[in-house]
Order: sequence, then C-alpha cells, then structure tokens
Amino acid sequence: MPDAGAILQQNAHVAGGGTTAGTTRRRAPVTGEGPVARAVLIGVAIAFLSLFLLLPLVVVFVEALRAGVGAYVAALTEPDAVAAIQLTLMVAAIAVPLNLVFGVAAAWAVAKFEFPGKSFLVSLIDLPFSVSPVVAGLVYVLLFGAQGLFGGWLRDHGVEIIFAVPGIVLATVFVTFPFIARELIPLMEEQGTGDEEVAMTLGASGLQTFWRVTLPNIRFALLYGVLLCNARAMGEFGAVAVVSGKIRGYTTTMPLHVEILYNEYNSVAAFAVASVLALLALVTLVAKVFLESRYGDEIAARSH
Repeated sequence: MPDAGAILQQNAHVAGGGTTAGTTRRRAPVTGEGPVARAVLIGVAIAFLSLFLLLPLVVVFVEALRAGVGAYVAALTEPDAVAAIQLTLMVAAIAVPLNLVFGVAAAWAVAKFEFPGKSFLVSLIDLPFSVSPVVAGLVYVLLFGAQGLFGGWLRDHGVEIIFAVPGIVLATVFVTFPFIARELIPLMEEQGTGDEEVAMTLGASGLQTFWRVTLPNIRFALLYGVLLCNARAMGEFGAVAVVSGKIRGYTTTMPLHVEILYNEYNSVAAFAVASVLALLALVTLVAKVFLESRYGDEIAARSH
C-alpha cells in the first residue's frame, strides 16, 4: 500500500510547479477553440475597438486641424479657452490630493482594522458609482444654493459655493473619490496586517509603520489610482455642469467649454479643446500601461 505521506508530498510538489513522471507531458489548453474561432474573436474585438474608440479619437484630431494649424492654435489661445484649461487643471490639482488623502485613509481603515460601521463605510465609498453625477450636482445646489439649506447663511457671510470654483471642486471630489480607495482596498486586504504587526513589535510607531511599511507596499497601486482619479477629474461633465452655472471664462471647465463652442456651431474650436482632453487621456493611458507592464508583477508579488 502506498505511503500516504509520500503521496501528499508528491502532490504538493506537483502543485508547486515541480515535475514528476506523470506530469512531464504538456498541459492541455484551457480552451478548445480552433484557429478560426480565435481569429474571429480577435477580429470582432479589433473591429469593436476601432469603431467605438479609435475612429472617434481620429475624428477629434482631424476635425480640430480641419481649418489648419493656425486656427487650432488660435482656438486654444483664446482667453475663454485658456481660462477653461487653467480652471480644469486647478480643480484637478485640488481634488486629486484631497482624494489621495481620503483614499489612503479609507483603504487603511477598511483593510487593516475591524470597527463598527465598516460595511457602511465601504458602501459610502461606492456611492458615486451608483448615483448619477447630475443628481450629485443637484444635491449640492439644494445644500449650498441661494435657496438651499445653507444658502442664506452663506449669502450673509459672503461665501460663494454654487456657480463658483468651490462648488466645482466639491462636485469633482464627490464623483472621483472612489477611484483611489477602490484601487487600494483589495491590495491592502490581500497583504494583510503581518508586516505592520512585525514593525510595531520591533518598536515602530503607527506613523513610522505607515511611512516605512504600508506606503512602500502600495505605492504603485496608489499611483495607478491617482492617474485614474486625475483623468476623471479633468473629464467630469455632469456634476460640474449643474453647480458651475457655465459662466464663460469663469466657471467653465474644458468639457463645458467644448459644449458651449459646439452649441455655437464653432466646431473647429470645440474639437480643438476636445483634442486637449483626448491628449490628456492618452497620456493617462500610456502611464497606466507603463505601470502595468513594469510594476504589475511586483504589485502581484507584494499582494501575496
């Protein structure tokens, strides 16, 4: 009768990637599609991406340059366009760091601690994914508008939130705050609390443990989340459209400025500003692919 210990050892060796006499043959493929089926699937995927992603992107740049480079540059250097670009960058520069702090704190709390209301906090983090951005904007109007809950107090103290930059920042923060937290929570849950417990056993304080143990373990996922958050912040339309009032040259971000220009039948200028948004999206995509190709294996290794 075979020895049970030897059998368990052999099975463990096979599961760990070792080779035995019975495992030297090549593994069977996971799927059984033939070359024709694979070619069809790849062709459908390429056709879909070309029709719904690549073609619209090409059209944006073709239309932006249709009147020549001079008209393209003039559309981007026009005062209202410059103001829209500056406002978009400023709002992103405020919203992303705020979401960075919140995302790291929320992920650290959810992944590393047990406390009452934990599931409720996770639900709140996912709230912007289930609520329309337009509805979120209307909520801020009902809270901080002239006839809103706090509108009278704000008016008496000379504070402007709705139809001003603070309202745009608040709306942008709301629609973008899940991105960083949702990138970090699964990774930090996979990593567990072992490293932090060892560090604190060796005498490290909570802050030292975070800076020297937790943060290095999540830095690439954190950067990935920041990229996604920044891309959404610069491209947000619905919530910003409600709270901004679309005051040209003052509360119009790039997406709102594109809409205004297109409604005025100034399609060349509209596509010129849209091309800037497209370029920012492409930069984000390239950075995302770079992080995945260079650090994907390291992130996966750290999660185990």
